[in-house]
Amino acid sequence: MRWDNLTGGPTGPAALFGADAVVTRTIDTPEFRGITFHEVRARSIVNRVPGASRMPFEWTVNPYRGCSHACVYCFARKTHSYLDLDTGIGFDSQIVVKTNAPELLRRELTSPRWTGAHIAMGTNVDCYQRAEGRYRLMPGIIEALRDRANPFSILTKGTLILRDLPLLREAAEVTEVGISVSVGFTDTGLWRTVEPGTPSPAARLAAVRTLTDAGIECGVLMAPVIPFLGDSPEQLRATVRAVAEAGATSATPLVLHLRPGAREWFMAWLGAHHPHLVPRYERMYAGGSYAPTWYQRRITRQVHELAAEFGIGPSRRGAARAVVTPERPQDPAPAGATQLSLL
Repeated sequence: MRWDNLTGGPTGPAALFGADAVVTRTIDTPEFRGITFHEVRARSIVNRVPGASRMPFEWTVNPYRGCSHACVYCFARKTHSYLDLDTGIGFDSQIVVKTNAPELLRRELTSPRWTGAHIAMGTNVDCYQRAEGRYRLMPGIIEALRDRANPFSILTKGTLILRDLPLLREAAEVTEVGISVSVGFTDTGLWRTVEPGTPSPAARLAAVRTLTDAGIECGVLMAPVIPFLGDSPEQLRATVRAVAEAGATSATPLVLHLRPGAREWFMAWLGAHHPHLVPRYERMYAGGSYAPTWYQRRITRQVHELAAEFGIGPSRRGAARAVVTPERPQDPAPAGATQLSLL
């Protein structure tokens, strides 16, 4: 593997970490079998979202690259190619860990250039994936944000977030904290094949209930709604009903999008598991990474109607992340790299 793309050089761009700072570990325990960790000392941790992004925030923090959730549709797979790592199995099993993320964030938040803007987490890969159980980076990250009363949000499929519930409650007392859990469907058969490394949808919804019972408002991002596999009226109804019963404040649908890197991996999976759907997907996504607008609007309308029926509202833009009015500071980012956005 080459780390050149992120380690810079005499005439290259500023390095995100030094090649001599990479430590590779293979841990032969059941929960990490088959996973290799590349421990790095990052040089920046607060990243700016591209200006063309649709997201209602501008800054992100991502302590990991790669994700053992192994979601076959994950849009972030392409980022592994920047390290000359495989975007398929490599993305699922070669995890880059920014071991100094908490201390680096604390330092960047105290920079005179930092204006206290909202910071979103979980927008690239899940910060509560299995690696977090070993490296415990999130407690230090939340503490740094709490101590500066800096607003933040977390999107996750990981039930490990409940470990940090006391810290989240402390942070919520001094700043805006938005939590959103991703549950695109409740079909267990579909879950086992497309999200094999994640907690079950039922476990995630139980986490939503625990968070809301503790006074932390929690929305659900119904992502992704998978065409022809998870989008029937019956499936949508079952999911929204379960979301409502979990006490979520909102249900916000997001139709599957297939960017380069994810597209190839997902289509290979589709060909192996549902070959009859390959032609339908080729037609639906012939125009690019996104499903046709008419289809997205239909799914959104159906979910919003179901949400109203079950007594929860669709969130306004940014509500699940507690983003009130995203501001765009004029000062440059604190030496951060541009970050891929969720949408």
